[in-house]
Amino acid sequence: MREVTVAATQTLDQGSQEANIERIETLIKQAATQGATVILPQELFALPYFCKDQNPKWFQQAMPFENNPLLARMSDLAAHLEVVIPVSFFERCQNAFFNSIAIIDADGSILGVYRKAHIPDGPGYQEKYYFSPGDTGFRVWQTRYGRLGVGICWDQWFPEAARAMVLQGAELLLYPTAIGSEPPDPTWDSQGHWQRVMQGHAAANLVPVVASNRVGREVGETCEVTFYGSSFIAGPTGELIQSMDRTSEGVITTTFDLDAIAQLRTTWGIFRDRRPDLYGALSTLDGQIGRSH
Repeated sequence: MREVTVAATQTLDQGSQEANIERIETLIKQAATQGATVILPQELFALPYFCKDQNPKWFQQAMPFENNPLLARMSDLAAHLEVVIPVSFFERCQNAFFNSIAIIDADGSILGVYRKAHIPDGPGYQEKYYFSPGDTGFRVWQTRYGRLGVGICWDQWFPEAARAMVLQGAELLLYPTAIGSEPPDPTWDSQGHWQRVMQGHAAANLVPVVASNRVGREVGETCEVTFYGSSFIAGPTGELIQSMDRTSEGVITTTFDLDAIAQLRTTWGIFRDRRPDLYGALSTLDGQIGRSH
């Protein structure tokens, strides 16, 4: 038996970077007191979701991966609590900018960085203005409490990303998120679709999934977004185990036996019976293999 307790946090923009970090620290500590050892904050938690608009002032908030004060602060917290914390941050590397996440192990060591691969672009979510597509590839991290695969928000809609991480040995899939209303049509509600697609990743790969989202109404210069929260934890057959509402701040936790899940994954045969020799269309944009243009 190899048990791990995972946690998802959910909070709103507190009005300043320092207040946002302090609020996340409070929720991480709360999760740790509930026994959580892998704790997932939301996407870009230190800042408001600035991608609602195209404003060059936000580039000033990007920081390098090396000697990053936010990562140093979270590293100290992880070591003190002996927990794993994937930390989402706005990264600058020379003249490039990325939506990134650093994986901090339970001794405070920073294992490395993943840069968001899929970058959305649309009203209210104008991320292509700020971020280049990530160049790290999908990665898996051996932590004290298990092997983690981490995607960021829009990554969570792509089954290829989830499968790639589990093929590399991920035992848990984690998705920090910032998603809510759609400015062109505020009546369009994607919450159910958002949740079900990740439950599908859990079921298709026989691994638990943890998703952390923000809540609250954030008003930009050209539009506003109301984030719908609904952070959740799904089990290895896609079952919804814990979920939060659309407005509250807080923490949810669940305990999994990773050895039992590994046995289920093996005996079910979905990886034994894969046919990668037939999946060539997945490496193309149009599904056409070997066609000359």
